Amino acid sequence: MSERVLLSGCGDLGMRVARCLQARGDSVFALRRHPPEGEAEGIVWLAGDLTRDDGLPPLPPGITQLVHLPTPGARTEAAYRAVFVDGLRRVMAGLDSASLRRVLFVSSSAVHGDHDGGWVDEDTPPDPPGFNGAVLLEAERWLAGQPVTSIALRLAGLYGPGRLQLLDRLRAGAARAPRGHPHWANRIHVDDAAAAIVHLLAVSDPQPVYLGADDTPLPLDVLYDHLTTLVGAPPPADGPAPAGVGSKRLSNARLRASGWVPRWPDARTGYAALWDDAEPRS
Repeated sequence: MSERVLLSGCGDLGMRVARCLQARGDSVFALRRHPPEGEAEGIVWLAGDLTRDDGLPPLPPGITQLVHLPTPGARTEAAYRAVFVDGLRRVMAGLDSASLRRVLFVSSSAVHGDHDGGWVDEDTPPDPPGFNGAVLLEAERWLAGQPVTSIALRLAGLYGPGRLQLLDRLRAGAARAPRGHPHWANRIHVDDAAAAIVHLLAVSDPQPVYLGADDTPLPLDVLYDHLTTLVGAPPPADGPAPAGVGSKRLSNARLRASGWVPRWPDARTGYAALWDDAEPRS
């Protein structure tokens, strides 16, 4: 049976989700502050502002699935709360609860703190080190208390087409990597993240939380050193670990056990394909 899916927030990741949903025959509605002009690509666009009580248009009737994946307007606690907590509540309040059967909230591995390189799974108690993870965790917990089947998908760092900033920084010699003590990094290709979202919308008896990451956590210096070989740059100098992220290895065992298989299980091969496909650079 086809679904009527609302994407609450629809940027690059949302567009990839929309195409996957359309490929399986679903009707796709997308809410965005400024919908794109011109070709709608079969998406029914809705103009709305999640951050205002009066900012949403009348939402379509009969929505059966909601994917909440907005982008905050700024990297501040207020901006995160406006879209992830208050915005989620506003959208849920505007939908027909009689038809809504599943809600998927796109969260982040930022809800987990530092584990000194240890493995983290869905049963690891969250310990967000920053406001972003704390706000996302609050939204997850609110959603889990609602009378609808809900899923929180905690994604690792996204990379993919149009996301070459890291490679550009390495090429320019602007990146640093900690070398004295391993700092473990986790990645997922944006297409694999979109596929995971669509997959979880169809799982018959989903778990409430999944970690979305590829198969291969890597020490940051190992990843960066490999990537510099792609771009023809020297290995990055020693430097501090990224602030507010925490060193940990994310297990995707639960997501894989549900039937999801990443196309890009190792970010090294994923980045190599990106670089090969990129336009020639001076």
